[in-house]
Amino acid sequence: MILRILQNKKFQSQMKKIKLIWDFKGLDAHKIAAHHEIHLKDYIKMKHTDLNITGIEQLSDLHSLAYMVVNESEMKPIRDDLKPHRGQLWQS
Repeated sequence: MILRILQNKKFQSQMKKIKLIWDFKGLDAHKIAAHHEIHLKDYIKMKHTDLNITGIEQLSDLHSLAYMVVNESEMKPIRDDLKPHRGQLWQS
């Protein structure tokens, strides 16, 4: 049993991870991105996704983003549910 858990964790670490991104622009962009991250965390709890990595980044005074990192195997259903603006490979 323990070997199976360790193998599963090793397999998960080798899987590609995708960073799904939602862009927000305007004077309230950072505030909206922070609020959107709350909804992403709620989604993770509701759907019991493999990963629970979320965050926000402020790119400028008028552009912020919220993101969620998912395993490649989970990407399509999550993408279809949440409609991110774009995605990229995650590099931790």
